[in-house]
Amino acid sequence: HISEDCAIPGGSLMLYTLAGGGTLCGVAALVLLIVSTATDFWMQYRYSGSSASQGLWRYCIRNKCHAHTITVAFWDATRAFMLLSVLSCFAGVVLGLSAFANGTKSRRVWTGGIALLVSGVLALLALSIYTGVTVQFFGKRFMDWRFSWSYILGWVAIILAFTAGKPLTSIPALCLSEEHC
Repeated sequence: HISEDCAIPGGSLMLYTLAGGGTLCGVAALVLLIVSTATDFWMQYRYSGSSASQGLWRYCIRNKCHAHTITVAFWDATRAFMLLSVLSCFAGVVLGLSAFANGTKSRRVWTGGIALLVSGVLALLALSIYTGVTVQFFGKRFMDWRFSWSYILGWVAIILAFTAGKPLTSIPALCLSEEHC
């Protein structure tokens, strides 16, 4: 049972290191998730001899970008999971930062860790859906295509979100010992 009154004390360097490292990874994950979600380079391909790219919101051909005009379920699902991942990551970072406020309860920090782990799972779902459909559909339609940097940043953000969530969820377990809290 985790004590509700287990605050992170000023003298516990190990707990602050866990909270700080987890929160720092969470901030990095948040930035990468936002950049990945907002940019137009999830995939690059050749279209009528010209380079083209697409993101979740737009596609670009010859440096002219246009909004996606058709509604495709996999784009909607990917967008929704990525937006929920960004929101969950933001909540996790805010709760992780609460570790540095006086009298913060370890339960809030633990909840921040869970939010970061949930963010990683949501982004993993989004990128898995996008990967599956892209390989099956675009892989057959375009011969010269590849995943691009926005997509890759999404995968890096997943790793960072999981890396951020784990230390923050460990803090309450450390608070079970009297010497730490």
